[in-house]
Order: sequence, then structure tokens, then C-alpha cells
Amino acid sequence: MGRGLALPQTFSEQSEITNNMKAETIWQQIKIWLRTHAPDIHDELNRGASTKDFHELEALTNIPLPQEVKEFYLIHNGQDSISDTLTEMGELLSLERMGDEWRIWKSLLDKNSFQQSQVQNQDGIAPDWWNPNWLPITYDGSGNHFCLDFAPTENGTIGQIITMWHDSGERRIVAQSFTDWIQTFADELHTGQYEYNQDLGGIFRK
Repeated sequence: MGRGLALPQTFSEQSEITNNMKAETIWQQIKIWLRTHAPDIHDELNRGASTKDFHELEALTNIPLPQEVKEFYLIHNGQDSISDTLTEMGELLSLERMGDEWRIWKSLLDKNSFQQSQVQNQDGIAPDWWNPNWLPITYDGSGNHFCLDFAPTENGTIGQIITMWHDSGERRIVAQSFTDWIQTFADELHTGQYEYNQDLGGIFRK
């Protein structure tokens, strides 16, 4: 009698398969919408990230990326930086571009640039203007981001998505996790809450 297919033996293996399936489904939702409404953005999605790409970002930031993020970026490593923007907060950053933006903020922090800055952060977010455990995942061209937050307060969640403004001290929680954020975005594309504006160069909430 033939041997059956090998099944995952550990919770970690099962979780990795689940994350991979979610990532594939979400990307499929996004790409179906892009093919119809913004084909140029679709065609300028980057290829999947490599092991080297993940290692370089984690070594630079000393932040271990969650598996849900890795599975998503294994399919497409963000978008081309010269493409029209994919998200309401601008460019969906590649891992390399995440490192670029993180490095800029880290250099400003090291120069004590934020000592006099006043913050108004939502409960669950550390009372910082910028924190080295905040990893930019989008960029709007003006210094503003959505960030993965790996240093929440006790009322926050590790890996939550927060806003980061260059000229305002207000920080708020956008989603409880990367998957929650990107799944909501994919769903809202298909319920007509976004449109592509070629003149403005990106996808915007209606």
C-alpha cells in the first residue's frame, strides 16, 4: 500500500502553511482588482523576496519579521519604487526600501532630533516620536508611513500597524496585525472603497 502525503508534525509547520495560504489568497484578491483597475501597478509589483533580502533587513534593524509578513513578501517583495502607489499611505515598500526608511529615522534618532517633540499617541503605542522598533511598510513620498510596531505598551499588540507622521506627533493603531491590515485593504478594494487616479499617481480611498 502506498504511503500517503506527509502531514505537518508541529504547530509551527501548520502555522507556516496557514500563513502561506492566507498570503496567496490576499495577493490574488489584490491582483485581480489591479488587473482591471490599475494594470500598470500590477505589472510593477516586485518578484518575491529572497532569504538574503530577509536576512539583510533583520540584521540591519535587529527586528525578526513575523512569519505572516515573510509569507506575504515571498510572493511579491512590495512594489517598484517608481510605480504609482498601491496603498492609501503610498508605496508598498520592498524589504530594501523598508531598510532605507528605517535607516533615515534611526539616524535622526541618534542625533537626538526628537527630544523636544510632543507626541499624542493612542493607548497601546509607546510615547515616542519614533522608535527603532517601528518598521515602515509604506511611504507616501512626504515622510509619512504605516509602520509595523514591535514595541507596543501593555495595551497594544506586538506587530500592530500604526501611523507615523513626519510633522505631527499623533500616532494611532490602524490594525492589530499585518494580515488584518492587508486583508482589510484587499476586501475594501473589492467593495468599491478605493479608486485608481492616474493623475495623482496611485490608489486612493474614495
